[in-house]
Amino acid sequence: MEVDVIIRGGLRVKRSGKTESTGGGNADGARAGVSRGHSSRRRNEPGVGADGLPVRRMNRRTHPDEGPNRMHESGPASSRSAQTPSGVAESRCETESPDSGYDLLEAIVDASNVSAAWKRVKANRGAPGVDGITIDAFPDRFRALWPELREALLAGTYVPAPVRRVELAKPDGGVRLLGIPTVLDRLIQQAIAQILGPIFDPGFSDHSYGFRPHRSAHDAVRHVADTIKSGRRIAVDLDLSKFFDRVNHDVLMVRLARKVSDKRVLRLIGRYLRAGVEVNGRRQRTSEGVPQGGPLSPLLANVVLDDLDQELGKRGHRFARYADDFVILVKSPRAGERVMASVRRFLERKLKLKVNETKSAVVKTNALNFLGFAFKGSRIVWSERSLQRFEHRVRELTSRSWGVAMKVRIGHLAQYLRGWIGYFGISHTYAKVRHLEHWIRRRLRCCYWKMWKTRGNRIRQLLRLGVKERDAILHGLSGSGCWAMSKSPTLNQALHNDWFTVEGLPSLTERWAHIHYPTTVR
Repeated sequence: MEVDVIIRGGLRVKRSGKTESTGGGNADGARAGVSRGHSSRRRNEPGVGADGLPVRRMNRRTHPDEGPNRMHESGPASSRSAQTPSGVAESRCETESPDSGYDLLEAIVDASNVSAAWKRVKANRGAPGVDGITIDAFPDRFRALWPELREALLAGTYVPAPVRRVELAKPDGGVRLLGIPTVLDRLIQQAIAQILGPIFDPGFSDHSYGFRPHRSAHDAVRHVADTIKSGRRIAVDLDLSKFFDRVNHDVLMVRLARKVSDKRVLRLIGRYLRAGVEVNGRRQRTSEGVPQGGPLSPLLANVVLDDLDQELGKRGHRFARYADDFVILVKSPRAGERVMASVRRFLERKLKLKVNETKSAVVKTNALNFLGFAFKGSRIVWSERSLQRFEHRVRELTSRSWGVAMKVRIGHLAQYLRGWIGYFGISHTYAKVRHLEHWIRRRLRCCYWKMWKTRGNRIRQLLRLGVKERDAILHGLSGSGCWAMSKSPTLNQALHNDWFTVEGLPSLTERWAHIHYPTTVR
């Protein structure tokens, strides 16, 4: 009989009279080739110092002067260890990434790895999970919790908390389900991802770009453009229906077990998969899927879909994949239909995934939308949907009914524009960028004109901005509407481009030019 026990600090552990099996229909499964039962030995186990912080000990199977994982600490407590905000002693020893034969769980809970994981979690911020503990409040709790937490992880008794379910509206309708783990579980997941990532990533396809070091969505988009340029003008655009919510746990665990021999790590991941979700205060079980929002989920998604990548590579297909978004490029519609049918069968039979028939199609590349971009020949442009979303957001931020100070308005707008041009600036659309920049400034001039309200105040503001007295009076007394006045030469003279730059508004054209001509634009 197994029971969950909650001990000091909210730490959940599982205690029973039996050793937990890795098998079971929901996740770990006997199919993963994982034996039932596990050793409770503590290999390469750090001790705990007088201050309650973890202290790393020597791996008894490795001589201090041999192997890739040399130790450079002196003494059991290692006076060289650095204290981090997380309360974990950070070792200055640099070690190589362990392989599948290493004691992975010890590597995961190693002080230096946990410390690095905390830095990532803290930098990403995020909302609290079901326990309500915030990023800022976490370190103080974690310092006291760490010794028991580490022992629970090594003993296999740690029980993850359910994730908090959040629904986000999609721009095209419907909702995207996100799961927000507790800060503690985000920390543990990040620590797992940091160790497993170097094990799996080298074997991933060169055509997989999502959530991988030194790869980005831009690389995927450029690869598609280069492939189109080579003469492949037909795209097999496949959409996976609710991919993250429908990942089969058995399929995932089998693929993890190919490179992870530490059964305790597989067991821990299985528990995260089965942790459940909390909706309106009620816990719901999860028998499939990996929750979007956890640091470990992107890696697990790549592990599942790597079989697809390898299969496409064996068949000689040209493709690009970013997470669950992927496109295959072929030379003819007939070939496209054939590839569509065969890939659909592979996904449904081998990976137990479902293709969204309504959003999947064989199309010409000039009708393809991929990661927010479209393609005109081999030129990269914005998709119509991306442009509409941009214009909608700018209208919200420059709405004359939004009663905020102009400094605040421009601050929010500037933040959005920097992020947008940073992503969409790779498009070959200088003329459109310039047009949008003029449109944005006109909308801001319209906001200023309305904010000034009265005729007398408008005249004073124009004079303050250097407009001649006669022009200031004529424009201040004008009965034309805000939108009409925003185009007037006088208001453009007063609120000129350099003035907006001083106020903090970034130039889209300058940032576009810097992306495309970085060596010539300063």
